Amino acid sequence: MTAPQTSHLRSDFLRELSARGYIHQCTDIDSLDSKMTKGPVAAYIGFDCTADSLHVGSLVQIMMLRWLQKTGHKPIVLMGGGTSKVGDPSFKDEARKLITVEEIQHNMDGIKKVFAKYLTFGSGPTDAVMVNNADWLDNINYLEFLRDYGVHFSVNRMLSFDSVKLRLDREQSLSFLEFNYMILQAYDFMELNKRQSCLFQMGGSDQWGNIVNGVDLTRRINQNEVYGLTSPLLTTSSGVKMGKTVGGAVWLNEERLSAFDFWQYWRNTEDADVGRFLRLFTELSEDEIHRLEKLEGAEINEAKKILATEATKLCHGEQLALSAAETARKAFEERSMSADLPSFEIESNKLAEGLPAFVLFKDVGLCSSNSEARKLIAGGGARLNDSQIKSDQVSISLADLNAEGSIKLSAGKKRHILVKPV
Repeated sequence: MTAPQTSHLRSDFLRELSARGYIHQCTDIDSLDSKMTKGPVAAYIGFDCTADSLHVGSLVQIMMLRWLQKTGHKPIVLMGGGTSKVGDPSFKDEARKLITVEEIQHNMDGIKKVFAKYLTFGSGPTDAVMVNNADWLDNINYLEFLRDYGVHFSVNRMLSFDSVKLRLDREQSLSFLEFNYMILQAYDFMELNKRQSCLFQMGGSDQWGNIVNGVDLTRRINQNEVYGLTSPLLTTSSGVKMGKTVGGAVWLNEERLSAFDFWQYWRNTEDADVGRFLRLFTELSEDEIHRLEKLEGAEINEAKKILATEATKLCHGEQLALSAAETARKAFEERSMSADLPSFEIESNKLAEGLPAFVLFKDVGLCSSNSEARKLIAGGGARLNDSQIKSDQVSISLADLNAEGSIKLSAGKKRHILVKPV
């Protein structure tokens, strides 16, 4: 299915999503657009509890829920307490590892923390709500379920969905347990339409088959018009899947990844991705994004810093975002400065047990004698790795090596030297 035409859209939500590049497929975008111009509507995205934090790969969906609320509609966050017991087989090479009820609850508790930063929860018409599909899936009577809903699912059609077809084409096993997942997800939509008056489901394009099943089932059973909308699956310009790095997943919970490391992930964005990521992962205006994405050469780094800070503000708050930006600035400036400093090589065994500070200051040439070095220290002008040396009895050893494997000595504000053990 090709991306729908969106230039004629009237609802704030769909216009915003279209302008920012969130829309990939929609079951009937014109009808959905019309409904969204008439007042608040509810939409949901489901999140299975396979880890105790979501990562950047889920951030497009989270931002879609945020924009839904910002444009006057009601987000529903569906926690997959029930479906996590089965595992989504979509585009997986093999079955997910089954996890216990206790693990699912632990993971759910961790995931919930993220949404409080992006959404406002409450009981108002546009306040977000969080629900758990275990509330209805755990109590299903299997025979009644088969009789009431099995007739509405065509195995032929389910086998034609890319998420299943690709697995079978590779001759990789697809268990009956996994095959049931798309039926359970469709049932979720039907229940949310009934319980929460949910009008449409959103998700990544890998969920298209599951979403269409839910639309069809809900229309047949509830006799209500509902919709499905997907976003494109994102990769970087070099083809790397979003949310993955050499060091592992880019988690959204600070317990799993610090705000500084999160900031650095965005700061390292490829030049070609800056404009796209500013639209998807920040709330900057189109005019500002257009200005930033036109920067070239070294100036594009300023746009990357803005992307990093704005994305980190949403996930970790303004204070931690600004702190991460400042820490990065200082680290970069110090590395730049260190690269131009003179160096002094010393045998490692001389530092193994430590040398008196005044001796090392004389040996490296910052002072002409031991007595001059003692006076420098006594006067507060001697520094070790930018920290004041308060006594000439301080011993300098290999334990004082910095991240670059050297020791920075300073005499006053303008005379510095890097001591490098060999």
